[in-house]
Amino acid sequence: MSATDKAQAKPPMRDALVAAAFRLFLERGYEQTTVDDIVALAGVGRRSFFRYFPSKEDVVFPDHERCLADMTAFLAASGERHEPVRRVCDAARLVLLMYAENPSFSVQRYRLTKQVPGLRAYELSVVWRYERALAEYLRGRFTGRTHGTLHADVIAAAVVAAHNNALRSWLRSDGRGDATATVDHALGFVQSAFGASPAPASAPAPAAPAAVVPPAPEGPHDVVVVVARRGTPLWRVVREVETTLEPDRIRGD
Repeated sequence: MSATDKAQAKPPMRDALVAAAFRLFLERGYEQTTVDDIVALAGVGRRSFFRYFPSKEDVVFPDHERCLADMTAFLAASGERHEPVRRVCDAARLVLLMYAENPSFSVQRYRLTKQVPGLRAYELSVVWRYERALAEYLRGRFTGRTHGTLHADVIAAAVVAAHNNALRSWLRSDGRGDATATVDHALGFVQSAFGASPAPASAPAPAAPAAVVPPAPEGPHDVVVVVARRGTPLWRVVREVETTLEPDRIRGD
């Protein structure tokens, strides 16, 4: 093999550092592995390591900065034609794609993170940054609406929770199965609950037709009439019905 061929076959330095780090983490353990050990195995100097990774923790999550930048750009490119809840769900799918690009590495990282408390804390900080990016986009879309900031923050948290629940389920299966279908199923709950955005406070929408809920055959013959504005999320209508029919249960009595 010529020198040119060898140079082309050699993985990029950043990838070489990640590969060396995970090899040592698996052989020695995370806490027992130092940055000096990693650069020695990769055949580079310490300065090269810190050129790519600010800390040893960062080498465990090498693609999150790129993914966060991609998500931020994706949301920034949104227009009024994009339904905001669907848009943030699509943004969350970019994180899934990052994990699905290399299932074996993602599973290794998941197992390692479970074992090391410091890495779990680091991962939580990464997740918070994703959630903040989603919330900031939604806050911009809900400006001027009643409880717009609260609505944005709740939806962002729900998207992250649904995505992570499905993602971890896939990782626990060692990356088997269709990760996309699993995440789509989870995000579907978010879109069903929050997909209809509230109407602007400055321009109230006309009231929707009354919804009549018939009583159960064995229960008392009550009729509950709920009047809601057009576009009110289904979960809020259901909540009003439950509160009326079973106030004690809703209060937790």
